Amino acid sequence: MMSKTDSAPFSYEGLDRVIHEKARLGLLTSLMAHPKGLAFADLKQLCGLTDGNLSRHLAVLQEAGLVEVTKGYEGNRPHTTCRLTKAGRRRFLDYLAVLERLVRDAAKAAGRDAPPLGRLGIVST
Repeated sequence: MMSKTDSAPFSYEGLDRVIHEKARLGLLTSLMAHPKGLAFADLKQLCGLTDGNLSRHLAVLQEAGLVEVTKGYEGNRPHTTCRLTKAGRRRFLDYLAVLERLVRDAAKAAGRDAPPLGRLGIVST
């Protein structure tokens, strides 16, 4: 996933263009923390997005196979649930691993030791 050469040591191939967007990072992080999924309204509130913005970003993530959006009804009210797909969870974790490597390399280049890893292998502050 990561491909660096000696001539371009800070070229990180694994920085995913679909994921690397503020709103989408928030959506994926929220869904990662809620494996059973979230209702559209809850996701909207957690990420501070409008209906239209959330719908657009979910469509991009769904098209990429990262999320599953299920529309249905609870009683007489429409209900939309969003959850990460298995492939989406794996791709997001791969993306975080690339970011972790980026932080380590930046710390090393600045002459500091890399920060300690957190519980999930992600850099802790």
